[in-house]
Amino acid sequence: MGPFQFPDFDPVAIHIGPLAIRWYALAYVVALLAGWRYCMRLAKRPPQLVTPLQVDDFLVWATLGVILGGRLGFVLFYQPGYFVANPLEIVKIWKGGMSFHGGLLGVLLAMLVYARRQGIMLLALADLVTAATPIGLFLGRIANFVNGELWGRTTDVPWGVIFPRASSEPRHPSQLYEAGLEGIVLFVVLAALIFSPVQALRRPGLVSGVFLAGYGAARVFVEFFRQPDPFLGSGGFLAFGTTWGQWLSLPLVIGGIYLIARAFRRAPEYGA
Repeated sequence: MGPFQFPDFDPVAIHIGPLAIRWYALAYVVALLAGWRYCMRLAKRPPQLVTPLQVDDFLVWATLGVILGGRLGFVLFYQPGYFVANPLEIVKIWKGGMSFHGGLLGVLLAMLVYARRQGIMLLALADLVTAATPIGLFLGRIANFVNGELWGRTTDVPWGVIFPRASSEPRHPSQLYEAGLEGIVLFVVLAALIFSPVQALRRPGLVSGVFLAGYGAARVFVEFFRQPDPFLGSGGFLAFGTTWGQWLSLPLVIGGIYLIARAFRRAPEYGA
């Protein structure tokens, strides 16, 4: 069993006349719709601190938060110098360049404003949103793999993949590692907490905390196999061989642990 040659996938999923819908865009659309339906289902479970109608209305807010936050996060966190020199490139989302950490901040801001306007508990809304977020993470990482981008470091493992855009050497398919950990594993863990006797939705902040800590830990781990972004200088490596993705993820782990501890210090919510 040797390394696999990366398949020659067409980055465009659907051609409709002059319109080309790329896999990455399709992943965003499917993730938002699937996440919305899942949140609607969760909103009907006790303690029903957020109504299905409020979840329905929040979809537009979440979409704007993900897209605007993800793009601005990439601009500010990864290539600020380039975009200052080429400001028109900021709006060219179709060329790629989205940051999960930026998207998270964008959705958080959207939740803050929406929760205040609706008079609902922020952490209750956040729990519904974060419970569905692994769906988007899974589809997004699969789209990264199909696009042949964000590949891993060189390796000699039998399942290594040769990405032609990277080099002729086999590399870790780190996109699939992330899809598995950030997507499948994290979704199952959160669902288990929600649908088990723990009834995590009765403890606002618990699902959000486990998501933040779980995603942060998974990202820190996978970064050891993922090729760092070269435009950050020094081959993408920072102090002690760490990466920028790991440093951005550490606050998520800390914040997640805080929310978990806070959730268990408070009495469960039983709704109206």
